[in-house]
Amino acid sequence: MNTKMIKILMKKELLDVFRDKKTVIMMLVIPVILYPAIFIGALQVSAAISSRMDERTYKIAVCAEDDNALYHRLLLEKSSASPENMTDVSESNVDDETADESYNLEIINAEKITDYAAALENGEIDAYITGAPNDGKMCYDIYYLSSEANSEHAKGIILKIFEEYAKELTKDKLDALGLDAHAILAPVSFEEKDTASSEQSLGSILGAILPFMLVISLLMGTMYPAIDTTAGERERGTLETMLTLPITNRELIVSKFLTVAAIGIISAFMNILSMGGIAFYMYKLVDMQTDVQALDVTKFLPAIFVGILAVLAFSLLISAATMCVTSFAKSYKEANNYITPLMLVVMLTGYIGFIPDVELTPTMAMMLVANICLLIKNMLVFKIDYMTVAIVLLSNIAYAVFAILFLSRIYDSESILFGDAKSGFQLFERRSNLKKGGVPAMSDVWLVIALTIVLVIYAGSMLQLKFGLAGVLGTQLILLSVPLFLVIYTKKDIVQTYGFKKAGASSYIGGLFLAVGMFLLNIVLSSWMVALFPESAANVTDTFSELMDGNFLFVLFVIAAAPAICEEMLFRGLIFHSMKARYRASTAMVCTAVIFGIYHMSLVKLPATSLLGFILCYAVWMTDSIYPAMMMHFINNAFSVILSMYGDKFANTVFYKDELMLSDILLLAGAGLICLSIGSAILTKTRKENALERKRK
Repeated sequence: MNTKMIKILMKKELLDVFRDKKTVIMMLVIPVILYPAIFIGALQVSAAISSRMDERTYKIAVCAEDDNALYHRLLLEKSSASPENMTDVSESNVDDETADESYNLEIINAEKITDYAAALENGEIDAYITGAPNDGKMCYDIYYLSSEANSEHAKGIILKIFEEYAKELTKDKLDALGLDAHAILAPVSFEEKDTASSEQSLGSILGAILPFMLVISLLMGTMYPAIDTTAGERERGTLETMLTLPITNRELIVSKFLTVAAIGIISAFMNILSMGGIAFYMYKLVDMQTDVQALDVTKFLPAIFVGILAVLAFSLLISAATMCVTSFAKSYKEANNYITPLMLVVMLTGYIGFIPDVELTPTMAMMLVANICLLIKNMLVFKIDYMTVAIVLLSNIAYAVFAILFLSRIYDSESILFGDAKSGFQLFERRSNLKKGGVPAMSDVWLVIALTIVLVIYAGSMLQLKFGLAGVLGTQLILLSVPLFLVIYTKKDIVQTYGFKKAGASSYIGGLFLAVGMFLLNIVLSSWMVALFPESAANVTDTFSELMDGNFLFVLFVIAAAPAICEEMLFRGLIFHSMKARYRASTAMVCTAVIFGIYHMSLVKLPATSLLGFILCYAVWMTDSIYPAMMMHFINNAFSVILSMYGDKFANTVFYKDELMLSDILLLAGAGLICLSIGSAILTKTRKENALERKRK
């Protein structure tokens, strides 16, 4: 690549972006003006609401069989009313903690209330107290509306009054017996001693807020430049001009990517400075009002340094991700629609910083967005683990590299860059306007993938919880029916979409070798993942074991036969063939395999299921038929069922060991690679023979 050309292109992209006033506003006005204004405004509103709640008069009705003891207790609360009005209104103060409160209590005659529930609902009263003696003591019930702020606040006031009232009654009874009330009621004394430093206390507060704000600011900072440099340029009609220049696609992509990443970093640091200013302002307010320990800012230097690295790493990832999403859009408006799901995912994942007791484990260190939030949170409370720091930074860079490679594929595809409206959602078109034949558009495929996963999570989970193994069969039917509806409604060619083509005997023989080799390699991969994530592996094993409790043939049908049909029709049928029609076969195989691995929703199973998905795609591509892949899928799952249900017969073998030795790993890996090589050679020969036969015809 020509670095000089990249600099020129990047300068051009930056000038185009900064000409857009919306970008400047998002980068400068929002963090510098809006954040402080929102924060200070929120404080003032909160203070006003609190003051209003404290100064309000709360109406309480009392109907208790206690000779008006509670009634008089309420009247005796610290009252600012004159003696002649004390029978109607009294201002209450419960204890030292509420000594400065100025709320009023208005005691309502309970005899005038025929329906206390209706009175609460209509706001005639804020709380209703009943009481009756039971086993020698008074028992009171407080009725209130939790949905009404005033009633909820009145309930809190009454509870504080009752606490003080109970203490006074207890003290009077002990004094009457000649006992030391203080020694009995307070047999021990205690005092809270917070050993956390001022830096740790501040860090714990910032650790919950700062990562979320940082992630959102990076997303917002990269979103508009990404839209402008991709869909915006396409809508303006300047993309074609750019592609006619003596530059490579890679130089064009890198310049756009670096532009978006640079703007995202600038925006993020502007937000950090703004939020840092707010934090400093709050600290100074507390410092002036209380005697707090001075902060040593130098202790935050490691967190600041790692935070900068995290911003750089995450900006690369989020820039590539946003550009990948917006590159599919044909207009600015369409790009905004496409970016919304990504925004929701990032925002919801970013909330993990607010959840207590979530640890930054090696597993979490590889989870997108969550790893950055937890890393910054840990650094701010001085929990430093250099191994997890490295995993977080490297994983974000690795994900960014994959996203950039995918982005380069997009810019190499003319059908994506210059595709017409036919690539849109055909599922929402009138069926009479659709033409027969072909495979579904990728926009429809992505929609079906998302809808299917949501249905599997919700409906599938409920089916499995209620019906067990039969519910698993229901989940498989979901995988079958949703894509099939798409194919039928959009009038697509079922044979072409699913690959329902006849395969010769050699295709099944080659598939058999691939299935055996794949199963042997997956044993090795699974053993490694179990060693890395033992707890997750135990959960997967327990869940799978629960499904094995049944008739062998029924278990084999549900766990092996049903997925071999339903999952293959979805992944190696609809998804793979639709992707293969738009992208290269290798790209379609990798993407389908990754989606297949993610669908199983298990980090422990991800490498094994992804490898399985890739080899199954390879079999479909080589044989031009889905049937060998169905057979391979059935064999793989059948092996797992047999080992799970009859594991005692395979005890102490390489197939059923708790921990594999090095010799076992070498044996399984070697045998697996040999089987894969034989199977690949058979399918390659078969593919060539089929190609020659087609030429003769």
